[in-house]
Amino acid sequence: MKFELKSPENERASIQVPSEIAHLSKPFNGVLCSQEGDEYEVTNNIIDILGKDPSFSSVASYTNHWKLTAHIYEDIWRKRSLSLLTGEDFPIEKEHELLIEWTAPKEGGLYLDLGCSTALYGRALKAAQKKADIVALDFSMQMLEEARLKAEADETDLFFVRADGKEMPFFSKTFDGIVMGGTLNELTDEMKVLYDARRVLKEDGKLFMMHLIKSDAWYGRLLQESMGLGGLKFWTKKESNKLFEQAGFGIEEQITRGIVCFTLLKVQ
Repeated sequence: MKFELKSPENERASIQVPSEIAHLSKPFNGVLCSQEGDEYEVTNNIIDILGKDPSFSSVASYTNHWKLTAHIYEDIWRKRSLSLLTGEDFPIEKEHELLIEWTAPKEGGLYLDLGCSTALYGRALKAAQKKADIVALDFSMQMLEEARLKAEADETDLFFVRADGKEMPFFSKTFDGIVMGGTLNELTDEMKVLYDARRVLKEDGKLFMMHLIKSDAWYGRLLQESMGLGGLKFWTKKESNKLFEQAGFGIEEQITRGIVCFTLLKVQ
């Protein structure tokens, strides 16, 4: 399918994205232009809407721009993290099963992996529904480059966009579903991102999210407080649900395991 972006220079102007950009077996390089003539570089299939590095407001956001962080994120940390954080055997395959069950990607649907890191969720969606289209968005070029390598190795075709989650380059009511794994805790302005996610989601769309909640144990709280110095945020389940409701979402499904919370949100 052809994919369309909204120009950050003129909100009424569109940027037509050819389907070939998602075909990762063939490198795509060049420039995309909006109807108003503003230009955006495409490097090795990654569309760069930002054009320059954003300002870093926390250590957590800064380290996401390290090539080493991108390289070890999935293989060293992400595949083991949920078993550590839930206190039970929780392999990544189990997380993927829940993602697919709750998201139920449909043929011809368009889905967004928001704050994608290495596009772990986006690749899983595409594997489950080959006839859906997936857009993977992150503000870190290093993460997107690693995501592209992994997607090509998996023979998974995705659209990659480098942009800010607070001001996403998409028109309203674009996506059938949005998925976000672990990103909420790293955001500096979580409400802006949630509001924009609500804007670009269709009226019957769903948002699947995995995030970490405050620990009940004193030693867990102490650790999370120290992590907060690096820019990570934690809420109780009640506090996080209030954030979702303020952004215009209702809770359709929710389970917690240890300090890990899985939530399926619907548009209110």
